[in-house]
Amino acid sequence: MTPTRIFDFLTHYQEKYPKQEVALAGKAGKEWRKYSLAEYVEITNNLSFGMIKLGINPGDKVGIISTNRPEWNMLDMAIMQIGAITVPIYPTLAVHEYKYILNHAEIKLVILEGAELMEKISSIMGEAPELKYLYTFIDRKKFPYFQQLVDLGKENLNYQDLEIKKAAIHSADCATIIYTSGTTGTPKGVMLSHDNIIGQVMNLYHTPAPWSNIAFSFLPLCHAYERMLVFLYQYLGMSVYYAQNLGTIAENIKEVKPTMMSTVPRMLEKIYDKIYTSSNNMPWLTKQIFRWAVHVACQYKIQAHNRTWWYNQRHVIADKLVYSKIRKNIGGNFDIVVSGAASIQPRLASFFSAIGMPVYEGYGLTETSPVIAVSCRDKNGREAGTVGFPLPGVEVKIAENGELCCRGHNVMLGYYKDEALTKTVIDEEGWFHTGDLGKVNDKGQVILTGRLKSLFKTSLGKYINPQAVEEKFSESPFVENIVVVGEGQKFAAALIAPDFTFLQAWCLRHSIEYQNSQQIVKDPEILKRYAREVAKYNAFFGDTEQVKKFELIPDEWSQLTEILTPTLKVKRNLVQERYKDVIDKLFQ
Repeated sequence: MTPTRIFDFLTHYQEKYPKQEVALAGKAGKEWRKYSLAEYVEITNNLSFGMIKLGINPGDKVGIISTNRPEWNMLDMAIMQIGAITVPIYPTLAVHEYKYILNHAEIKLVILEGAELMEKISSIMGEAPELKYLYTFIDRKKFPYFQQLVDLGKENLNYQDLEIKKAAIHSADCATIIYTSGTTGTPKGVMLSHDNIIGQVMNLYHTPAPWSNIAFSFLPLCHAYERMLVFLYQYLGMSVYYAQNLGTIAENIKEVKPTMMSTVPRMLEKIYDKIYTSSNNMPWLTKQIFRWAVHVACQYKIQAHNRTWWYNQRHVIADKLVYSKIRKNIGGNFDIVVSGAASIQPRLASFFSAIGMPVYEGYGLTETSPVIAVSCRDKNGREAGTVGFPLPGVEVKIAENGELCCRGHNVMLGYYKDEALTKTVIDEEGWFHTGDLGKVNDKGQVILTGRLKSLFKTSLGKYINPQAVEEKFSESPFVENIVVVGEGQKFAAALIAPDFTFLQAWCLRHSIEYQNSQQIVKDPEILKRYAREVAKYNAFFGDTEQVKKFELIPDEWSQLTEILTPTLKVKRNLVQERYKDVIDKLFQ
């Protein structure tokens, strides 16, 4: 069958891959809990029956607040196939954000993970009048839990009623409301239809190779990007393994040996830095060979017809001496590594593709379901510095101000309860205005150049694109994150969050005392070293774009401190607000 509603993917799965022994897998403790397709479907149906018994009706909203786990997918399918609407919510939000989303979406049932999160949500249940039920994934002795909802369904089987509910659901109906984590402002509820998501999968299913059969997932399912890819994996009958946590990704990859996974550029940067610095303690000759091979990889042309005979000979040697060992250490058997959520540096796309982890870059927003453009296997389909061709059925144009706009089956239904805001981003002709700056080259590939709202003008009237500067500076292993500022000032300056793990190792090698982050960012030797690093990367820019002053930030920038989004993007406005005094001093 051809799916027309998202839950139809399960029916398609049963028809095409009925004997799949590992549809979903998650690790608890030392063992992987693997679910066959038959178990997946059975538990999903029982969850649907349980929710029907609770009184969850078509159009009701059900929230999932959890990290990735197989039960997430079961709940998602179970919610949608009874006509209810899934509202995925990040498990890292502040209490006031949970209160806002619960009330704005009028959520009736929440299933959540973790004791701390349970206390947060239970503390505001009285302030969320629509919230009738709270379930936890495991028995925490306070609220009903996942298995009890499954058992409730088993006691109230009614397949005929379920089929009637499924038949009443149309492809144009809202399937999910995703609240954008965003880098600015109040969360917005993006309404996506079944058709929005199915259009993505049907235009991407040919991208993985036929032999690719094991997917690894660690990016949050709350994000449209990862969730859509997991639907794609299910359409293709691939086994989906979820990382135990962010700290076990490397270990889990070695165990699973995936053929496909998605990531974000910052994660690839970290892996690259770890690979490069692993040569620091090698014998002199081994180190020279290793770094020569890294240099060769960074020059890799993704399209085979662009690689010369001489380059290919060097690549074969480098692969035998170095890349094969890197692959063994990483543990994957990759057909594709999909990078999204931000632009990837061309050298990283080249490096990972050269060592046998082919990087396919995608671009889009939650509002576009999420993919607008993506790399593919066609001629010129993958090229470093571009995000590939627009998806079939998706039109792209560049507005007069340089903003990238798109129109097609991927554009959202709108923002929930906010028609006025919807009209500010979707014009009368149906064009969605992304807020990103871009261009389309003569091959039809989309190239991103920055964020429209991030551009700022100096007091001298010169425009600066901070993202271009930040992306280049992020190549430095000394830099974890950077924010370039200077609106209305005579020059550009920067707040730099050092990579303290790298910095600590560097200090050890150079006999510099490292007590803590507060002390080290004020050390004169460290400031001199960062000044040299800033000068090195300034050389890539014209005088007006160069960072004239900088300040090293001792604080951790993470999701826990709310400065990073779940896809590791910096919330620029929040940084400028929190470090206003520091920024003001830079321009005194």
